[in-house]
Amino acid sequence: MGNLASTYRNQGRWEEAEKLETQVLETQKTKLGANHPATLTGMASLALIYRDKGQWEEAEKLETQVLETQKTKLGANHPATLTGMANLALIYRDKGQWEDAEKLQIQALDAYKINLGANHPYTLSSMNGLASIYWEQGRWEEAKILQVQVLEAYKMKLGVDHPDILLSINGLALTYWKQGRWEEAKMLQLQVLEACKIKLGVDHPDTLTIINNLALIYIDQGQWEEAEKLLVQVVDAHKIKLGVNHPDTLISVANLASIYMDQSRWEAAEELLIQVLETSKIKLGTDHPDTLTIMNNLALIYIYQGRWEEAEKLLVQVVDARKIKLGVNHPDTLTSIANLASIYRAQGQWEEAEELLVQVLETCKIKLGTDHPNTLTTMNNLASTYRDQGRWEEAEKLHLQIIETHTIKLAADHPDTLASIANLASIYCNQGRWEEAEKLEVQVLEAFKSKLGVDHPDTLISMVNLASIYGNQCRWEEAERLQMQVLEIRKIKFGAGHPATLAIMANLAWTYENQGRWEEAETLNGQTLELPSIPPR
Repeated sequence: MGNLASTYRNQGRWEEAEKLETQVLETQKTKLGANHPATLTGMASLALIYRDKGQWEEAEKLETQVLETQKTKLGANHPATLTGMANLALIYRDKGQWEDAEKLQIQALDAYKINLGANHPYTLSSMNGLASIYWEQGRWEEAKILQVQVLEAYKMKLGVDHPDILLSINGLALTYWKQGRWEEAKMLQLQVLEACKIKLGVDHPDTLTIINNLALIYIDQGQWEEAEKLLVQVVDAHKIKLGVNHPDTLISVANLASIYMDQSRWEAAEELLIQVLETSKIKLGTDHPDTLTIMNNLALIYIYQGRWEEAEKLLVQVVDARKIKLGVNHPDTLTSIANLASIYRAQGQWEEAEELLVQVLETCKIKLGTDHPNTLTTMNNLASTYRDQGRWEEAEKLHLQIIETHTIKLAADHPDTLASIANLASIYCNQGRWEEAEKLEVQVLEAFKSKLGVDHPDTLISMVNLASIYGNQCRWEEAERLQMQVLEIRKIKFGAGHPATLAIMANLAWTYENQGRWEEAETLNGQTLELPSIPPR
């Protein structure tokens, strides 16, 4: 029955798995006793099912009970006790209790090193667990150091094509991805992908995970066609292999929707997310973390379309559910509160937006640290709220802090650093400080061209911003040259009727009007009558 429960768990049939595992556990308690190793293993297995279901309180309760019994019965340094510590640390990680998670994982790791050796598989697994805790906190350099150590040890111990090595390389690639080192990340992922296809098969879950991760890199590089092609492949494979209602299938469909969102294909994205949401509610429950994430993403689609009431209704549900399920201070709860603030900000309800963002920022600083990505994102949103109210000095002060932190933590040419510099430039624009704004925007544009390429969406946005700076200084020829360049690239990349293409047409028409070129302006304006409520730049 325990093996069947494990099968159900792997199939995402968690209710059936829980029912069977509970039966097995009750039998073991009666037959073997509450402290028997087999009973403890059954409790740990049930805790894993609770983790899958997002029932972290129940998982923590069971795993704590297991750990305490193992300490008493087997000793603090027994491998089974240390495994229990590592499992409990991962539950703390999922709950956003990173200090508790880190403390436990380090304790387990130190004991593994002493008792089993630095290169024992359990030790290396514990190092990977600690790296994942650092990764979740945005401490990517610390995560990378551990991942590189594990990878080198695995190569010596297991050989270059062992599955554990492939998963380790994948983890390192994800760290590079978060650091904006996309080419290095892509090279590693392609290497792992080819090995997984040969070793495991094209439709193996690990192979599909690598394909999904590779798609994420393509998304950040603006290579949406390549990303979409990969994610469609993942979705189709998951549907055949796992079924349309399996959690992994639902996640892959939601990822595909995110590509449509990036391309402003709102209807396609909305259709997919509504479909996934309904299934997720039935399959996982209305308060499961994955269900709430889908609701959050659907709300973002409504926000970009200016459908404020629908967005607010969804986000209030998400915030309330996450407060109960995860706690007020959990990173996911804070993110949904910040998204709710963005609705208030977009509607000019700045006091409400500011109140929420200040609350989120203070919690992020205490909970995550001043240099965590979520903290910096919240600071950026608060700065934008100040900017919208004409509170330039407060906005500038925050943006300068963000730039300094990003430069130290990520590097001067990381996309997030460049985006924060561009935001500061926009503050200078609002104040008519054109020379300062131009200097910053030129810096950003050159870095984006070098880092991402001329036709990357972020590069094009920077060109649009610089053209606007030129226009506001009546440097029409320079503005027109940039706008024409953006228009041609967007026509090729997105199509003539895409909102981003139409937006740059409107900007170019404005440039023509200011030069008295009325006919050319009128021709362009005729093509831009149907702009979205929040057009991409």
